[in-house]
Amino acid sequence: MQQITAGIDAGGSLIKIVYQENGRMHFKKISINKMDSAISWLKMVAPSLKVSLTGGKANTLQNKYFQDSVVIPEFQSTCEGARFLLEKENKSIADNYLIVNIGTGTSWHVVKGEKAERILGSGMGGGTFTGLGSLLTQVQDYQLLTVLAEEGNKGKVDILVKDIYESAESPIEGDLTAANFAKGKKQDHTEADRLASLSNMIAETIVLLTSQAAAIHQVNSVLIIGTAINGNPSLKKGLDYYLNMVGLTSVFLDRGEYCGAIGASLTV
Repeated sequence: MQQITAGIDAGGSLIKIVYQENGRMHFKKISINKMDSAISWLKMVAPSLKVSLTGGKANTLQNKYFQDSVVIPEFQSTCEGARFLLEKENKSIADNYLIVNIGTGTSWHVVKGEKAERILGSGMGGGTFTGLGSLLTQVQDYQLLTVLAEEGNKGKVDILVKDIYESAESPIEGDLTAANFAKGKKQDHTEADRLASLSNMIAETIVLLTSQAAAIHQVNSVLIIGTAINGNPSLKKGLDYYLNMVGLTSVFLDRGEYCGAIGASLTV
C-alpha cells in the first residue's frame, strides 16, 4: 500500500489538512470543534499515513492520534509553506518582504533571503470579525457575515474625514475613517453597514501595523495569507486598498490559508 504524507495545521478555529498522493496535493479544512471527525476522515482516505503537525493544538493531536508524528514550530512551517506556494502559484515578490498571516488573530513575519523571523502579533483578525460580527448582528455563520459586510456602507456607521470637513477642502481623502463606529445610534444603519464598518476597522488596523513594521524593517512588499482572507472580499479589498495607499505592494496567495499545513507536510 502506498504511504501518503500529510501536514496538519491545528489552529484556534480550524484544522487545515494538506496530504500528498501520487505527487498531487489535496486540501481540506474543518472546524476545530470537529477534530475527531476530521482525523477519522483523514485516516479513512489515507490508511497508511505519515504526518507532521503544526499549530497551537498540534500537541493535542499528537498525543491523541499521531504519537509517531513530528511537531513543527508554527512560525517556521508558515514561512516555509508561503515560500513553497509563491513558487507553485507562479507569483513573485521582492527578496525581502513581510508575511502577514491573518487567521483567528494576526502574525507578522519579516523574510530576508533565507531567514524568516516573527516580529509582531495582534488579536485583531478573523476571530474578531466572526465574534464581534455575531455581537453586532443576529448572524452567526461566517460566510453570511462576509456577504453582509460586502453589501454594507461603512459611512453610515463611521465618522469619515468628509463628515468633519463638510464643505471645506479636506487635507486627505474624504472617504478615509476619522473615527470607527463613532456615529453610533445617531444615524440609522443596518447589520450590513455595521459589518462593513467592522471589516474596514480590521483592515485599517492591520495595514497600520504592517506599514510601521515595513518601515522599521525597510521592506516594500507584503505577502498576505491566512484563513480570514478566504471568502471575505470586503476584508481583502480593504487590505489591498490601504496597502497601496501607504505605498506597499501586496501579494495574495490562492491557497494562503494552507501555508502552515504545507510547511509541515514538506518535512515529512
